[in-house]
Amino acid sequence: MEMGPNLERSSCSRYELHVMQNLSALRIKPNLAQIHNYSEFEASAGVMLSNLKQEECKDGWIYGTEHYESTVVTEFNLVCDNNWKQPMSSLIYFLGSLCGCFLSGQISDRFGRKPVLFSSIFILSVFSIALSFAQSWAVFNVLFFMVGMCQLSIYILLLVLGSELLVGVTRVLFSSLALSYFYVAGMMAFPGTAYVVRNWRHLSLFMALPGLACFPFWWLVPESPRWLLSKGRFKEAELLLRFAALENGVEFPSDLFRSAESQQSEQSQQPEQPQQSEQPEQSQQSEQPQQPEVSGYLGLLRNMTTRSITLVVWFLWFSLNVSYFGLSFNMTTIYGNPFLNYALLSLMEMPAHLVSWFSAKYFPRRMSFIGFSLLGALPLFLIQITLHKYHNITLTLVLMGKFGVLASEGILHLLTGELSPTVIRNTMLSSAALFSRVGSSVAPYLLQLAVFYEFLPWLTVGSLSVISVLVSLFLPESFGKPLPDTIDQMQVIKKFKFKGLCHQKVDGNSPGVQEPAVSETSLSEIKCSTAF
Repeated sequence: MEMGPNLERSSCSRYELHVMQNLSALRIKPNLAQIHNYSEFEASAGVMLSNLKQEECKDGWIYGTEHYESTVVTEFNLVCDNNWKQPMSSLIYFLGSLCGCFLSGQISDRFGRKPVLFSSIFILSVFSIALSFAQSWAVFNVLFFMVGMCQLSIYILLLVLGSELLVGVTRVLFSSLALSYFYVAGMMAFPGTAYVVRNWRHLSLFMALPGLACFPFWWLVPESPRWLLSKGRFKEAELLLRFAALENGVEFPSDLFRSAESQQSEQSQQPEQPQQSEQPEQSQQSEQPQQPEVSGYLGLLRNMTTRSITLVVWFLWFSLNVSYFGLSFNMTTIYGNPFLNYALLSLMEMPAHLVSWFSAKYFPRRMSFIGFSLLGALPLFLIQITLHKYHNITLTLVLMGKFGVLASEGILHLLTGELSPTVIRNTMLSSAALFSRVGSSVAPYLLQLAVFYEFLPWLTVGSLSVISVLVSLFLPESFGKPLPDTIDQMQVIKKFKFKGLCHQKVDGNSPGVQEPAVSETSLSEIKCSTAF
């Protein structure tokens, strides 16, 4: 084997075996102590080791099995010249999650929350099982791409479906606390599972079991009534809400869908009526057929209102994920036990989401987001004072920063869902998740900023949180307001918040503003529950 300058054996190359065998047959045995001084060795043997050719390890490698029986790296030999394939697999998984976010939102807004959710779970389970039978690195990457495409999409679909099924404090509880808690619980359960199941193929099979266990819930989880209403499927929405009213012991309002159905019938009959060109101008405007809603990414960028809210939301999701992962990666520069430091960061998830839910329940969304973002930013500016002097104080400041970022992230998830209309809600959240993935990919490079200035990574994370506070001031408030179902209702929220900047008074009689066909008050009387 090749001997490095520090007398370390190489794991990737060796001297040509037949040459070494010939030298050994001639009883030429180099003295390791003389490798750095070749004169005596060269004089006695006439051999200069630096001139000997080297070759790859053709007989394979022997890997340690102290922690794992088998991994993707050890089975496909992703070491030495193939070492670049390790980050490539992570990149492929990342690209899969981006594609999933890009596609799932538009598909869900068009075909419904429930079928896309269970289809994603089914695809994830199938490809997790197929992943365990991959016989090459290329096949593994194709299957790994599909797994990445489904995982984040499932989380976003659950967030959207829960936000549209539940109302009031129950919706806040689900969006800001329950879903995050179960997500964190799954993350905490994974290391224990990997400790017991130490073969990556068996672990991949085991990861498919929760998805397979979800299929009986198809008969328990309903479609979103809000999505059905946005698509004009009033009969199906009425059937779901009547069943919910029966389960919850609430009387179903008989006229709940009367205005919506009459409006739909008038619009369907309107093209058959002869046009009357002599009608007054105001009458013509009031009887114009309603423009069809634009779904997908075109709906997000349709006009100035939706475009401004969308761009702000994208930036906030991006900056929060840069801060989240930047803090996690920067923990390696903190003194102390790295395992203990990371465990403390993980433990901050639970109380942060709990405080986030409490704040969302009683306080306005934007004020809560600003408060938590400042809580996450200010301690990071103090780290340059304490980093080398007070290690425990530094760790406390980092934990406070992580707490603020996590709590503001919970508020942002809820705020994004409440600002987005039903017709593009899944597209909005999926596109925001896409930008969050971009932020998480940028975060590892924050460590490289320390080359220019030691505290620059911490200052960058803190500055992003401060910028997020300033940008969030442009968002309207959604606390105590009904969820918008159409893009026009999204504009009402925006104009209502900034009515002082507008010369036009916005009310229910304003042209171009359509009142919701089914009021939030009526829907809130029928509380959706797990017995839906």
